Amino acid sequence: MQSDIFKDILVPVIGGLGIFMLGLEFMSNGIQSLAVNKMRALLAKIAGTPIKGVLAGTAITGIIQSSTAMTVMVVGLVNAGVMGLRPAISVIMGANIGTTLGNGLIALPLGPLGLILAGIFALVYVFAKSDKVRNIALACMGFALIFYGLNLMTGGLRPLRNMPEVMQVLSALKADNFLSLIYCVLIAALVTAMIHSSSATIGIVMGLGAAGVLDWTTAVAFSLGADLGTTITSWMASLNLSKNAKRAAYAHISFNIIGVCVTIPLFFPSMMVLTWAMGFFGGDPGVPVIVNGKETFPLVPVAVGLYSTFFNVFNTVLLFPFVGVFERVLSRVGHTSAEDVEDYSQPRYLDPRLAGDPAHALSAIQNETKRYVGAAAKFLDIARGAENAPDDVEEHAGAIDVLSREIRQYTSVLFAPNLPYARADVVASLIEEEDFTASLGETLYQVARRIERHPFSATGRELVNSVIDEISSGLQSIEPASGSPKPAAANMDDRMPKLVALRERCLKLGSELPAEDRGAIIAILGSAERAFYLIDRIDAERRSVARVLPAAEASRTSPVLEGPGSAAVAPA
Repeated sequence: MQSDIFKDILVPVIGGLGIFMLGLEFMSNGIQSLAVNKMRALLAKIAGTPIKGVLAGTAITGIIQSSTAMTVMVVGLVNAGVMGLRPAISVIMGANIGTTLGNGLIALPLGPLGLILAGIFALVYVFAKSDKVRNIALACMGFALIFYGLNLMTGGLRPLRNMPEVMQVLSALKADNFLSLIYCVLIAALVTAMIHSSSATIGIVMGLGAAGVLDWTTAVAFSLGADLGTTITSWMASLNLSKNAKRAAYAHISFNIIGVCVTIPLFFPSMMVLTWAMGFFGGDPGVPVIVNGKETFPLVPVAVGLYSTFFNVFNTVLLFPFVGVFERVLSRVGHTSAEDVEDYSQPRYLDPRLAGDPAHALSAIQNETKRYVGAAAKFLDIARGAENAPDDVEEHAGAIDVLSREIRQYTSVLFAPNLPYARADVVASLIEEEDFTASLGETLYQVARRIERHPFSATGRELVNSVIDEISSGLQSIEPASGSPKPAAANMDDRMPKLVALRERCLKLGSELPAEDRGAIIAILGSAERAFYLIDRIDAERRSVARVLPAAEASRTSPVLEGPGSAAVAPA
């Protein structure tokens, strides 16, 4: 009997499960190696509205075949400031639908055919010279191994039906009332959380159902729990990331929890609907089919896959109208006063709908560029340790880098064919200014990062504060404080003597200034000199070309609209 258990049950079940999960890994890795970078860039580009986000999440997850990978990708994009919370929420909704395609594929009755297909694609993978061909072969080999592993598991689990001890234990896992249903859902969620794959859990459940070890309604209930347990991976991926990234993970968790809570009371009526629907797929999943003299239930995997698809589509349709509500609620989770600072990753003035109107576009670009300079000045607040400074220098740098790219992209659109020289001159000047402001932002970021990482002595800190004050004063030439008159033209020659004096003071200080402080301060003074040069170039560029359209063109455009707190389009 021990030999039979080992040979007939343990070997095919453990081997089949391993092959099944390896197939999932191979398929996911192959597809992601082929397309994940393109998918990530496409996702960041097109997921601008909730509807586009759902469609993008569904399509990309359906291709890469991993809702976990998709959700982790979204969390990473949110953390980098490339994607906002609202589009991330809608993409995660779509990912839940996209992953059901894989569940449907797993349910296909290919059986042992998977082994020969896996062998063919394994040979292609071994002998192929091209990375592209190898990745395609890897994905196809994984796809085939999924079916072969599932077929092995089904055969290994079938003998359990003849063991009274096992069936007595499994009889407790029968979703025939609400309490047992909840129990089955929680067990499946726990298993999925441990193995980090809802597809693997559903594959195991399909095997148990096809072997007749679990009745088909219980197998369906387990698939419901698998959708709940898969949220653990996105939560773990967000642990050390930004608050918005955590909120994207919380969105994934809350969607599935709400969906399960809504679906459980409707479970038994939905089973009657599913029984009717299965008539189109071959009949009642609870009726066995005799194969080689043994009972099997080939329609159970189909029922599980169909219900999983229904659950995720139903959940998305139910919750999609409340994307805005989710965003508002989740934005308050873990909220602190520090988060009330402006989100510089999102443009305030760049309205794509008005890009075709030169007067509006020029005004918007100038206002957004000035906003970028103000955001770059926040690095000095970080360096000072000011209370209203952004919490994370790296996160702030990522946010304004996104803003800089948005400004450049918006400006480049203005270079239409056959552009009059006068307007082309204004646009070219704006692009040059944007290049200088981006370099200024990078320089101030280097100053803040160096100061933040170096523990200065009291004497060293005093010198550092003096350098910060000089840079801040220089920035007033291009971005004066609110209500302050704009100073005369920026002049680097007026500021350099002050930097020279600070350098001499740094070098003449004796033992009261540690050597490490001295080296760091000299480097910061070098960054300050670059900042002054860039400030002068920005100021000179603004004065070199009048930031107005020629009168003949301006008369053909709408009046200039000013953003909140912005100045009208006028010469600098």
